[in-house]
Amino acid sequence: MPTLRSFRRPLRTLVIGSSGAIGGALVDLLADCPDVESILACSRTAQPQASLKATPRAMDILDEASIATALAGVERIDLAIVATGHLHASDGIQPEKSWRALDQAQLLQSFAINAVGPALVAKHVLPLLPREGKTVFAALSARVGSISDNNLGGWYGYRASKAALNQLIRTLAIELARQRPRALCIGLHPGTVDSTLSRPFQTGIADGKLFTPHFAAKRLLAVIDGLDTTSNGQLVAWDGSTIAP
Repeated sequence: MPTLRSFRRPLRTLVIGSSGAIGGALVDLLADCPDVESILACSRTAQPQASLKATPRAMDILDEASIATALAGVERIDLAIVATGHLHASDGIQPEKSWRALDQAQLLQSFAINAVGPALVAKHVLPLLPREGKTVFAALSARVGSISDNNLGGWYGYRASKAALNQLIRTLAIELARQRPRALCIGLHPGTVDSTLSRPFQTGIADGKLFTPHFAAKRLLAVIDGLDTTSNGQLVAWDGSTIAP
């Protein structure tokens, strides 16, 4: 059972992307956490939730009005996690292996879902974080968004949009710290998780490096619980390590 004792208050939490593999696992674990008072579980279509702690609401992160509507009436959020992301499309479009595959519409879609959407969510969520005590706004990012760690190339749209997300998180964190000194705005790298997003690319993954959604979500919550303001604005991996920009 996860704990979130470093927050020092019964938590009101928000998970966006609750119908996804990691998002769903986060909702389940937060429901079992004695430190959590409530969960606002948002996805494009509101999904019924097993726990009485969880309230489902519809939210489209590409529609700012939808974000505002989903958060209407919410007075406080202590922990928010954006667990959305885009790597490939159901219509067969795959990550670009070469510059020859670059496509304007595909690039714009990657940036919209992976960077713009979380930024718009932050615009509406950060003002709901209490001004006192530890609070966290987190968004799922990826190690491949690290520019310094890019040694293989390829995956242009996914890499670039996650790098943009990491920069947005860093910039949001600087502004947030001026208003809420103990608040954190962070990116989270969950590792390679067995999900619809990663399934076409699991060939060759080393033994023990493909995580279940439950394992990844549990590790991310443990990481969040252990962080302090020295990690504000950073990209932090499932094992607690910091990933260089």
